[in-house]
Amino acid sequence: MIKICKNDAGNYQELSLDNLVKGSWIQLVNPTSWELNAIAEATEVPMDFLKAALDEEERSRIELEDHCMLVITNIPLMIDETNYDTLPLGMIISEGHIITVCLEDNPVFSEFNAGTYRNFNTAKRTRFLFQILYKSASYYLKYLRQINKYTDRIEMDLRTSMKNQEIFQLMDLQKGLTYFTVSLRSNGVVMDRLMRLRSNSQSQHLIKMYEEDEDLLEDVIIENNQAIQMVEMYSHIIVGFSDAFASIISNNQNMVIKLLTSITITMAVPTMLASFWGMNVPVPFGNNPYGFGLVTVIAFSIAGISALTLWKKKMF
Repeated sequence: MIKICKNDAGNYQELSLDNLVKGSWIQLVNPTSWELNAIAEATEVPMDFLKAALDEEERSRIELEDHCMLVITNIPLMIDETNYDTLPLGMIISEGHIITVCLEDNPVFSEFNAGTYRNFNTAKRTRFLFQILYKSASYYLKYLRQINKYTDRIEMDLRTSMKNQEIFQLMDLQKGLTYFTVSLRSNGVVMDRLMRLRSNSQSQHLIKMYEEDEDLLEDVIIENNQAIQMVEMYSHIIVGFSDAFASIISNNQNMVIKLLTSITITMAVPTMLASFWGMNVPVPFGNNPYGFGLVTVIAFSIAGISALTLWKKKMF
Protein backbone atom coordinates (compact mmCIF):
# COMPACT_ATOMS: atom_id res chain seq x y z
CA MET A 1 0.00 0.00 0.00
CA ILE A 2 1.21 3.47 -0.88
CA LYS A 3 -0.01 6.58 0.86
CA ILE A 4 1.44 9.98 0.00
CA CYS A 5 0.71 13.24 1.76
CA LYS A 6 2.21 16.63 2.37
CA ASN A 7 1.66 18.91 5.30
CA ASP A 8 3.32 22.31 5.15
CA ALA A 9 2.27 25.32 7.19
CA GLY A 10 -1.00 23.66 8.18
CA ASN A 11 -1.93 22.81 4.60
CA TYR A 12 -2.58 19.04 4.57
CA GLN A 13 -2.78 17.42 1.12
CA GLU A 14 -3.15 13.83 0.00
CA LEU A 15 -1.14 13.18 -3.14
CA SER A 16 -0.37 10.40 -5.60
CA LEU A 17 2.68 9.31 -7.57
CA ASP A 18 1.45 11.33 -10.53
CA ASN A 19 1.58 14.62 -8.62
CA LEU A 20 4.45 13.90 -6.23
CA VAL A 21 5.98 17.14 -4.94
CA LYS A 22 8.97 18.05 -2.82
CA GLY A 23 8.43 17.80 0.92
CA SER A 24 6.02 14.86 0.65
CA TRP A 25 5.78 11.93 3.03
CA ILE A 26 5.63 8.61 1.18
CA GLN A 27 4.26 5.86 3.39
CA LEU A 28 4.77 2.25 2.27
CA VAL A 29 2.99 -0.53 4.18
CA ASN A 30 3.82 -4.08 3.05
CA PRO A 31 4.49 -2.80 -0.48
CA THR A 32 4.37 -4.95 -3.59
CA SER A 33 7.28 -5.25 -6.01
CA TRP A 34 5.54 -2.87 -8.41
CA GLU A 35 5.10 -0.26 -5.68
CA LEU A 36 8.75 -0.55 -4.65
CA ASN A 37 9.93 -0.13 -8.23
CA ALA A 38 7.62 2.85 -8.75
CA ILE A 39 8.91 4.64 -5.63
CA ALA A 40 12.53 3.81 -6.43
CA GLU A 41 12.10 5.29 -9.91
CA ALA A 42 10.24 8.39 -8.70
CA THR A 43 12.61 9.24 -5.83
CA GLU A 44 15.92 7.70 -7.02
CA VAL A 45 16.26 5.90 -3.69
CA PRO A 46 18.24 2.61 -3.81
CA MET A 47 16.06 -0.50 -3.84
CA ASP A 48 18.01 -2.06 -0.98
CA PHE A 49 17.06 0.94 1.20
CA LEU A 50 13.38 0.41 0.41
CA LYS A 51 13.53 -3.34 1.05
CA ALA A 52 15.63 -3.18 4.22
CA ALA A 53 12.74 -2.79 6.67
CA LEU A 54 10.75 -5.59 5.02
CA ASP A 55 12.91 -8.17 6.79
CA GLU A 56 11.36 -8.95 10.19
CA GLU A 57 14.81 -9.69 11.63
CA GLU A 58 16.41 -6.49 10.34
CA ARG A 59 18.56 -4.76 12.96
CA SER A 60 18.36 -1.07 13.84
CA ARG A 61 21.00 0.96 12.04
CA ILE A 62 21.83 4.04 9.95
CA GLU A 63 23.18 4.01 6.40
CA LEU A 64 24.32 7.04 4.45
CA GLU A 65 24.49 7.56 0.70
CA ASP A 66 25.31 10.71 -1.25
CA HIS A 67 21.68 11.66 -1.81
CA CYS A 68 19.76 9.79 0.89
CA MET A 69 19.97 8.36 4.39
CA LEU A 70 18.35 5.21 5.81
CA VAL A 71 17.33 4.99 9.47
CA ILE A 72 15.95 1.67 10.72
CA THR A 73 14.47 1.34 14.19
CA ASN A 74 12.10 -1.13 15.83
CA ILE A 75 8.61 -0.01 16.80
CA PRO A 76 6.36 -1.77 19.35
CA LEU A 77 3.43 -3.89 18.25
CA MET A 78 0.53 -5.03 20.44
CA ILE A 79 -1.07 -8.29 19.27
CA ASP A 80 -3.36 -8.78 22.28
CA GLU A 81 -3.30 -8.16 26.03
CA THR A 82 -0.47 -10.61 26.68
CA ASN A 83 1.35 -10.78 23.33
CA TYR A 84 3.68 -8.00 22.23
CA ASP A 85 6.27 -7.85 19.49
CA THR A 86 8.44 -5.38 17.62
CA LEU A 87 8.63 -4.54 13.94
CA PRO A 88 11.36 -2.86 11.84
CA LEU A 89 10.50 0.61 10.58
CA GLY A 90 12.57 2.06 7.77
CA MET A 91 12.75 5.85 7.42
CA ILE A 92 14.52 7.23 4.36
CA ILE A 93 15.40 10.89 4.04
CA SER A 94 16.14 11.93 0.49
CA GLU A 95 16.82 15.40 -0.82
CA GLY A 96 13.13 15.95 -1.56
CA HIS A 97 11.06 13.48 0.45
CA ILE A 98 10.80 11.36 3.56
CA ILE A 99 9.83 7.73 2.98
CA THR A 100 8.68 5.27 5.64
CA VAL A 101 8.56 1.52 5.02
CA CYS A 102 6.97 -1.07 7.31
CA LEU A 103 5.52 -4.56 6.98
CA GLU A 104 2.32 -3.67 8.84
CA ASP A 105 0.20 -0.64 9.48
CA ASN A 106 0.82 0.55 13.01
CA PRO A 107 -0.46 3.12 15.53
CA VAL A 108 2.66 5.28 15.15
CA PHE A 109 1.60 6.26 11.62
CA SER A 110 -1.97 6.91 12.75
CA GLU A 111 -0.66 9.77 14.92
CA PHE A 112 0.13 11.75 11.77
CA ASN A 113 -3.03 12.39 9.78
CA ALA A 114 -5.37 15.13 8.61
CA GLY A 115 -6.73 15.52 12.13
CA THR A 116 -3.31 16.24 13.63
CA TYR A 117 -1.86 18.26 10.77
CA ARG A 118 -0.92 21.17 13.04
CA ASN A 119 1.52 18.95 14.95
CA PHE A 120 3.85 17.96 12.12
CA ASN A 121 5.39 19.29 8.94
CA THR A 122 6.54 16.80 6.30
CA ALA A 123 8.67 19.45 4.61
CA LYS A 124 10.87 19.64 7.72
CA ARG A 125 12.18 16.14 7.19
CA THR A 126 14.63 15.99 10.10
CA ARG A 127 12.09 17.19 12.65
CA PHE A 128 9.43 14.88 11.23
CA LEU A 129 11.86 11.95 11.56
CA PHE A 130 12.41 12.81 15.23
CA GLN A 131 8.67 13.14 15.78
CA ILE A 132 8.16 9.61 14.46
CA LEU A 133 10.89 8.36 16.79
CA TYR A 134 9.27 10.21 19.70
CA LYS A 135 5.86 8.64 19.00
CA SER A 136 7.48 5.23 18.78
CA ALA A 137 9.14 5.69 22.18
CA SER A 138 5.81 6.93 23.59
CA TYR A 139 4.08 3.74 22.45
CA TYR A 140 6.76 1.67 24.14
CA LEU A 141 5.94 3.47 27.40
CA LYS A 142 2.20 3.09 26.81
CA TYR A 143 2.45 -0.66 26.21
CA LEU A 144 4.76 -1.10 29.19
CA ARG A 145 2.16 0.52 31.45
CA GLN A 146 -0.48 -1.81 30.01
CA ILE A 147 1.79 -4.79 30.69
CA ASN A 148 2.25 -3.63 34.27
CA LYS A 149 -1.52 -3.34 34.82
CA TYR A 150 -2.18 -6.74 33.27
CA THR A 151 0.56 -8.28 35.40
CA ASP A 152 -1.25 -7.01 38.50
CA ARG A 153 -4.45 -8.68 37.26
CA ILE A 154 -2.63 -11.96 36.68
CA GLU A 155 -1.18 -11.74 40.18
CA MET A 156 -4.65 -11.44 41.71
CA ASP A 157 -5.91 -14.36 39.61
CA LEU A 158 -2.96 -16.51 40.64
CA ARG A 159 -3.66 -15.86 44.31
CA THR A 160 -6.98 -17.67 43.95
CA SER A 161 -6.84 -20.00 40.96
CA MET A 162 -3.28 -21.23 40.45
CA LYS A 163 -4.14 -22.35 36.91
CA ASN A 164 -1.62 -22.97 34.16
CA GLN A 165 -3.31 -20.29 32.03
CA GLU A 166 -1.96 -17.48 34.20
CA ILE A 167 1.54 -18.94 34.10
CA PHE A 168 1.39 -19.08 30.30
CA GLN A 169 0.24 -15.45 30.21
CA LEU A 170 3.24 -14.45 32.32
CA MET A 171 5.49 -16.31 29.89
CA ASP A 172 3.97 -14.40 26.95
CA LEU A 173 4.48 -11.08 28.72
CA GLN A 174 8.07 -11.98 29.55
CA LYS A 175 8.72 -12.82 25.89
CA GLY A 176 7.28 -9.46 24.82
CA LEU A 177 9.45 -7.63 27.35
CA THR A 178 12.50 -9.43 25.99
CA TYR A 179 11.68 -8.18 22.48
CA PHE A 180 11.20 -4.67 23.87
CA THR A 181 14.54 -4.76 25.70
CA VAL A 182 16.54 -5.73 22.61
CA SER A 183 14.73 -3.22 20.39
CA LEU A 184 14.99 -0.31 22.81
CA ARG A 185 18.71 -0.82 23.29
CA SER A 186 19.36 -0.98 19.55
CA ASN A 187 17.14 2.08 19.03
CA GLY A 188 19.21 3.91 21.63
CA VAL A 189 22.37 3.25 19.61
CA VAL A 190 20.68 4.69 16.50
CA MET A 191 19.58 7.82 18.38
CA ASP A 192 23.07 8.39 19.76
CA ARG A 193 24.45 8.21 16.24
CA LEU A 194 21.80 10.65 15.01
CA MET A 195 22.97 13.07 17.67
CA ARG A 196 26.54 12.73 16.44
CA LEU A 197 25.49 13.36 12.84
CA ARG A 198 24.79 17.02 13.63
CA SER A 199 28.53 17.65 13.35
CA ASN A 200 28.99 15.43 10.28
CA SER A 201 29.58 17.62 7.23
CA GLN A 202 28.82 14.74 4.83
CA SER A 203 25.20 14.51 6.01
CA GLN A 204 24.42 18.21 6.43
CA HIS A 205 22.51 18.33 3.14
CA LEU A 206 20.21 15.52 4.34
CA ILE A 207 19.77 16.03 8.04
CA LYS A 208 19.83 19.62 9.29
CA MET A 209 19.40 20.13 13.01
CA TYR A 210 18.28 23.39 14.48
CA GLU A 211 18.06 24.02 18.20
CA GLU A 212 14.45 22.80 18.35
CA ASP A 213 15.42 19.63 16.50
CA GLU A 214 18.24 18.91 18.94
CA ASP A 215 15.89 19.45 21.87
CA LEU A 216 13.37 17.06 20.30
CA LEU A 217 16.03 14.39 19.73
CA GLU A 218 17.16 14.76 23.34
CA ASP A 219 13.54 14.22 24.42
CA VAL A 220 13.42 11.08 22.27
CA ILE A 221 16.59 9.76 23.93
CA ILE A 222 15.15 10.50 27.38
CA GLU A 223 11.90 8.68 26.52
CA ASN A 224 13.85 5.73 25.15
CA ASN A 225 16.04 5.52 28.25
CA GLN A 226 12.97 5.69 30.48
CA ALA A 227 11.41 2.84 28.51
CA ILE A 228 14.60 0.79 28.94
CA GLN A 229 14.50 1.31 32.71
CA MET A 230 10.81 0.39 32.85
CA VAL A 231 11.19 -2.75 30.76
CA GLU A 232 14.07 -3.94 32.93
CA MET A 233 12.06 -3.32 36.09
CA TYR A 234 8.95 -5.09 34.77
CA SER A 235 11.08 -8.01 33.55
CA HIS A 236 12.51 -8.44 37.05
CA ILE A 237 9.00 -8.24 38.53
CA ILE A 238 7.62 -10.91 36.19
CA VAL A 239 10.61 -13.18 36.79
CA GLY A 240 10.04 -12.74 40.53
CA PHE A 241 6.33 -13.53 40.09
CA SER A 242 7.11 -16.65 38.09
CA ASP A 243 9.60 -17.93 40.67
CA ALA A 244 7.31 -17.10 43.58
CA PHE A 245 4.24 -18.72 42.09
CA ALA A 246 6.22 -21.78 41.03
CA SER A 247 7.26 -22.16 44.67
CA ILE A 248 3.66 -21.62 45.82
CA ILE A 249 2.34 -24.25 43.42
CA SER A 250 5.02 -26.70 44.57
CA ASN A 251 4.17 -25.95 48.20
CA ASN A 252 0.45 -26.50 47.54
CA GLN A 253 1.23 -29.84 45.95
CA ASN A 254 3.26 -30.83 49.00
CA MET A 255 0.37 -29.85 51.27
CA VAL A 256 -2.07 -31.96 49.25
CA ILE A 257 0.27 -34.95 49.34
CA LYS A 258 0.72 -34.51 53.10
CA LEU A 259 -3.05 -34.37 53.61
CA LEU A 260 -3.64 -37.47 51.50
CA THR A 261 -0.89 -39.30 53.39
CA SER A 262 -2.47 -38.39 56.74
CA ILE A 263 -5.90 -39.58 55.57
CA THR A 264 -4.36 -42.84 54.33
CA ILE A 265 -2.65 -43.46 57.68
CA THR A 266 -5.85 -42.68 59.60
CA MET A 267 -7.99 -44.98 57.46
CA ALA A 268 -5.41 -47.77 57.48
CA VAL A 269 -6.19 -48.75 61.12
CA PRO A 270 -9.92 -49.56 60.72
CA THR A 271 -9.17 -51.16 57.36
CA MET A 272 -6.56 -53.43 58.91
CA LEU A 273 -8.81 -54.42 61.84
CA ALA A 274 -11.71 -55.08 59.49
CA SER A 275 -9.44 -57.31 57.43
CA PHE A 276 -8.38 -59.31 60.50
CA TRP A 277 -11.92 -59.81 61.79
CA GLY A 278 -13.14 -60.62 58.33
CA MET A 279 -11.00 -63.74 58.05
CA ASN A 280 -12.63 -67.15 58.37
CA VAL A 281 -10.67 -68.04 61.54
CA PRO A 282 -11.42 -67.79 65.27
CA VAL A 283 -11.07 -64.16 66.46
CA PRO A 284 -11.68 -62.36 69.78
CA PHE A 285 -15.33 -61.42 70.33
CA GLY A 286 -16.24 -63.82 67.55
CA ASN A 287 -19.08 -65.35 69.56
CA ASN A 288 -20.02 -62.15 71.36
CA PRO A 289 -23.31 -60.66 70.09
CA TYR A 290 -21.76 -57.21 70.58
CA GLY A 291 -18.45 -58.20 68.95
CA PHE A 292 -19.00 -56.22 65.76
CA GLY A 293 -19.84 -53.09 67.72
CA LEU A 294 -16.84 -53.50 70.01
CA VAL A 295 -14.45 -54.00 67.09
CA THR A 296 -15.92 -50.98 65.32
CA VAL A 297 -15.53 -48.80 68.41
CA ILE A 298 -11.95 -49.99 68.92
CA ALA A 299 -11.08 -49.38 65.25
CA PHE A 300 -12.51 -45.86 65.14
CA SER A 301 -11.02 -45.03 68.52
CA ILE A 302 -7.56 -45.95 67.28
CA ALA A 303 -8.25 -44.01 64.06
CA GLY A 304 -9.34 -41.01 66.13
CA ILE A 305 -6.20 -41.17 68.26
CA SER A 306 -4.09 -41.41 65.09
CA ALA A 307 -5.90 -38.45 63.56
CA LEU A 308 -5.47 -36.39 66.74
CA THR A 309 -1.76 -37.22 66.85
CA LEU A 310 -1.31 -36.23 63.20
CA TRP A 311 -3.30 -33.02 63.75
CA LYS A 312 -1.03 -32.03 66.64
CA LYS A 313 1.94 -32.61 64.35
CA LYS A 314 0.21 -30.28 61.83
CA MET A 315 -0.21 -33.02 59.27
CA PHE A 316 -3.80 -31.88 58.64
